[in-house]
Amino acid sequence: MKMAIELSEKSVAAGGGPFGAVIVRNGEVVATGSNSVTLNNDPTAHAEVSAIRAACAAVKNFKLEDCEIYSSCEPCPMCLSAIYWAGIRKIYFANTREDAKRIGFDDSFIYDQIPLAPQKRTIPSEPMMREEALKAFRAWEEKADKVEY
Repeated sequence: MKMAIELSEKSVAAGGGPFGAVIVRNGEVVATGSNSVTLNNDPTAHAEVSAIRAACAAVKNFKLEDCEIYSSCEPCPMCLSAIYWAGIRKIYFANTREDAKRIGFDDSFIYDQIPLAPQKRTIPSEPMMREEALKAFRAWEEKADKVEY
């Protein structure tokens, strides 16, 4: 956790956001990440997502099931989703989402949007061309050599 916190401090000094993350496997650091949203003009460049990308590249696998993540802050909804998709087995965090909210990083609006019907969200969603899109789903379903995830 000390390393994740140090990364968050270095990120602030470098012009990034105050977040750092470290992915560990069997007590060894696999990868690290810090927030570079504004530095890279990439809204997905959160510390946890950056660390997951680096860890997956390092281990040459899209699953990190034998890994743990140390984050300087409780993961936002996007990062939490990425952690689940990566199969990381445990999350440790220092600052809470309430701490983040106090300094302007408020994710509560996203948590509030998730349970709403798509058409009732702040960014409305409208389904279209489902029948055409189902063709790819059918092909996936029938594919014998697919890599499940």
